[in-house]
Amino acid sequence: MIKYLKSGVSSDQKASDNRNVVEIVEDIISNIEKSGDGAVRDYSQKFDSWNPESFRLSQEEIKACYDELDQQLIDDIAWAQKQVRNFAQIQRDSLKDVEVETLPGVVLGHKHIPVESAGCYVPGGKYPLLASAHMSVLTAKVAGVKRVIAAAPPFNGKPAPAIVVAMDMAGADEIYCLGGVQAVAAMAVGTETIAPVDMIVGPGNAFVAEAKRQLFGRVGIDLFAGPTETLVIADDSVDGELCAADLLGQAEHGPTSPAVLLTNSEALANETMKEVERQLKVLPTAAVAGEAWKNHGEVIVCDTYDEMLEVANKLAFEHVQVMTKNVDYFKDNMQNFGALFLGKETNVSYGDKCIGTNHTLPTMKAARYTGGLWVGKFIKTCTFQRATEEASVTVGEYCSRLCAAEGFAGHKEQADIRVRRYKK
Repeated sequence: MIKYLKSGVSSDQKASDNRNVVEIVEDIISNIEKSGDGAVRDYSQKFDSWNPESFRLSQEEIKACYDELDQQLIDDIAWAQKQVRNFAQIQRDSLKDVEVETLPGVVLGHKHIPVESAGCYVPGGKYPLLASAHMSVLTAKVAGVKRVIAAAPPFNGKPAPAIVVAMDMAGADEIYCLGGVQAVAAMAVGTETIAPVDMIVGPGNAFVAEAKRQLFGRVGIDLFAGPTETLVIADDSVDGELCAADLLGQAEHGPTSPAVLLTNSEALANETMKEVERQLKVLPTAAVAGEAWKNHGEVIVCDTYDEMLEVANKLAFEHVQVMTKNVDYFKDNMQNFGALFLGKETNVSYGDKCIGTNHTLPTMKAARYTGGLWVGKFIKTCTFQRATEEASVTVGEYCSRLCAAEGFAGHKEQADIRVRRYKK
């Protein structure tokens, strides 16, 4: 039996909120299409009180950001980027070009070709999320993207130094201090001063995620990465303090971030809820995390691992932290998730910041059909073929009959002319 000890806001309220987001984003994109830089400036001033002479940072401005950081932080960024780069390179190396003879005289193959340009959005409204620079810019560069531009909103009225440094260290070719829908739209459709890109990647709030959804088709996107979601799957092998810390650690991302405990222990469920309230009293980010927990926190109690697995796959959450006696059961059977964190020794924060896997992950049930950002998202797998004259005759005779069955006379003649020329 599946029992909810705590539920979040209703689906009707979520749908109403989403309709408002859709309309606002539509207007912003439309105005930027019509008015370019002028509209971008208006929205930047309206939403971020930011209207510099140029949104693109100069080399002098980038250097000034380095000067604001202590060496320890620069070293820590370098260490994190090394982990991300190493794993991304392993993933890139796993993508092999193929060329094979499938029939006598018929050669088929595919090539992995990076997109030419990508725009990387790095969120920074409430917190300067410098890790998103590693995850997007660096991954694009490992994939082989020639032009990688990056944008992040101002933080405390100026470019966020740590984000800018992380972007630069990751290899960004252009860095913009520009946030929100206006940044995503400007990179996608282009303005007088920002050349458009082929692909937009990166996480963001509900507005950024909706902008990517509306722009998809005009540009490629990585995935729908909206407000952070975390699911903690736990049994009585762990305690409520640990579960509460892992729930609140992700709830602090924003007031609309779902945080869900899924357990087969009602005692652990009750202990965790008490621990959440205790930790909120001392957590510096309690205002945000508390609102997220109040409106989007859930506690679900199941009888068995099988029931927990069923609920987890239906939720299809971005982050799934597994702290059970048998973590491999979930590793082997989970199908819908952005990333798994197996065992109490690791946690979502490691993945978010520095362990090496990418933190740009599917939300809003998109994990049903896609994984997270990786080098493969920046790469087109494109096929090619060639044939000898003898093979062309063999294939052409089959093709001719199949075209006739479909009523495609022009297609049929493409095959027939080759059969006539090459048949001996």
